[in-house]
Amino acid sequence: MLLTTHGVDVMGIVFAVRHIMTRNIISVKNSASVVEAAAVMVKNDIGYVVVTKDGKPVGILTERDILKKCCPRKLCGEDLKVEEIMSSPLITIEADASLGEAAMLMTDNKIRRLLVTEKGKIVGIITEKNVLRGTLSYFESVVSM
Repeated sequence: MLLTTHGVDVMGIVFAVRHIMTRNIISVKNSASVVEAAAVMVKNDIGYVVVTKDGKPVGILTERDILKKCCPRKLCGEDLKVEEIMSSPLITIEADASLGEAAMLMTDNKIRRLLVTEKGKIVGIITEKNVLRGTLSYFESVVSM
């Protein structure tokens, strides 16, 4: 087994972030209301939306952001905008990074999601669940050798 900065190579099987990320990123504009963003999350059965301004990612709004920043203060009305409670700046990871690097970055920053970049461009998102599934796949491949 070889541990590299470009994923984990097990007998030719590489476990990098790119192999487990979700490529379809759901987003809302920074001017959207929190209520609108929550409706998008519910519709797509996800716990986050990437927030964009002028077509570029500027933050992420998560279920946790809504619960911690909005609900305790009873701010969740139509007037509250996503940009007022989103998490920013975005924390990203390169697509060729290992699952271990992703897990450490999430742990160190106390977050559950990372946007994935390739050559400076956002190409996907990775969640704690993705890392867990990828880790299980890795262990299954090692055990079956």
